[in-house]
Amino acid sequence: MKDLLRRLIHDDAGQDIAEYAIMLAVILIIVVGTVKLIGSNANNTFSNVASSLQ
Repeated sequence: MKDLLRRLIHDDAGQDIAEYAIMLAVILIIVVGTVKLIGSNANNTFSNVASSLQ
């Protein structure tokens, strides 16, 4: 049992997974925010074009 605990404490493999998960979450937040911003601006642009055509 002591050997198992000692290996778990010194094992760094789980740390890499946590770092990748945090990096993925940050990238997803940036992508979602960018898509929302572009979508809102595109909607306003299309509305302006449609109203000027009428």
